[in-house]
Amino acid sequence: MKKIISLVVLLFLMLIPPHVRAQDIPGIEICTAEKTMERRTSCLQSNVDFLQKTMTKLSADHQQKLDAANRQIEALKVTIAGLQKVVADLQASQKQMTDEMKKSEPAKGAIAPAAKEGSK
Repeated sequence: MKKIISLVVLLFLMLIPPHVRAQDIPGIEICTAEKTMERRTSCLQSNVDFLQKTMTKLSADHQQKLDAANRQIEALKVTIAGLQKVVADLQASQKQMTDEMKKSEPAKGAIAPAAKEGSK
């Protein structure tokens, strides 16, 4: 099966015209191999253009990532503010319950000594 697939791919590649197969892939080229100054200058300019396009693309990609991170940070800040409010409300509720329990305890304590006196 693998042999058949590789033969089909090879046949397909042979059908592609030679000028299409020999297209230059953008990237950094070694310009010292060029004999004439014009070709060397053109090669260097091609390298500069490639690097500028790459830097521009990377800069845009990183800016998008930074913007997404900043949006996430802002959303997390809102979430934290909401959670802080919930914690403050729970603490206030707990304090209120503690205060109510303290108020009700002396009343129980006052009744208990009276009961002891009556039992004597």
